[in-house]
Amino acid sequence: MTTPQRVHVTHTFTSDPATVFAKLSEHENLAPVFAAKITRVRDGDTSRNGVGSTRRLKIGPLPAFEETTTTSEPDTLIEYRITKGSPLRGHWGVQRLSPTPTGGTLLDYTIGFDAPVPGAAAVVGRILTGAISKGLGKLTP
Repeated sequence: MTTPQRVHVTHTFTSDPATVFAKLSEHENLAPVFAAKITRVRDGDTSRNGVGSTRRLKIGPLPAFEETTTTSEPDTLIEYRITKGSPLRGHWGVQRLSPTPTGGTLLDYTIGFDAPVPGAAAVVGRILTGAISKGLGKLTP
């Protein structure tokens, strides 16, 4: 069995955690982060962007897939997983937010997954790391 691939990116925002959380949890705001077309599929169980909220991502010529929020702790944590349409296995994402001493926010973002084709997870991991690192700089909370 192959070892699951991990993508780990950190980014510091000048805005406070509440502002960054609001921006990251709103699905449609993530288009520049993933260089994708993002469409809301459904609102969350108890809030628009909370647990159960689902987004569809379409990246270039690849088939669309859906991600569903599994944990939403205001101003500190967003967790999600792919729930439909991806060839990746066991895909999950964790976005942890913490305040910086200067009043900003440190985002610690980890994604884990595997792929059925040997070596494919490593390639996808490199692409995701570069795209997310670049894309987070375009997100202005």
